[in-house]
Amino acid sequence: MGRLSIIKNLLKRWWLSPVDYARSIGVKVGSGCQFFNVTWSSEPYLISVGNNCQITNGVRIFTHGGAFMFRREVPDFDCFGKVAIGDGVYIGNNSLILPGVTIGNNVLVAAGSVVTKSVPDNVCVGGNPAKIICSVEDYKRNNIRYNVHSKGMSREEKKALLLSLPDDRLIQKGYLKYNERISNL
Repeated sequence: MGRLSIIKNLLKRWWLSPVDYARSIGVKVGSGCQFFNVTWSSEPYLISVGNNCQITNGVRIFTHGGAFMFRREVPDFDCFGKVAIGDGVYIGNNSLILPGVTIGNNVLVAAGSVVTKSVPDNVCVGGNPAKIICSVEDYKRNNIRYNVHSKGMSREEKKALLLSLPDDRLIQKGYLKYNERISNL
């Protein structure tokens, strides 16, 4: 990449909204999307994102990888995979989406997930490698009780509300359990 090309890319990233920037580099993007500091692959034209998706801070989407390992034996070795993200998808902070992955519609990808396989519609996935945790409906049913109705509040109003709530109105996670084999060591 030449110096002029790098400067043009930096200016685009600075001046354009994150969605317009993604479109300008070749990502196919539907309507109603929000992106926050996403790292797009060097082949962004192999990535498509549906409608009403939110891709959050630190997410990295890959369309290639690993070829360097074989270039002594096969100097021109390269392999690629498209990434397709459906409608109504939320991808949490610092998740990694690997080449060849399709993420279905209405999917929640938990923060820090490494998505190595395609994901069906209407599920929540998380972990490394990402696995199905529950359905989107189960997630909603389990978390609706924590809704504090703060959307649209100012920072100050939200802070006052959150600091005034009793602990049982905020999400609390249970403790990890020992694996029986390991705990018997």
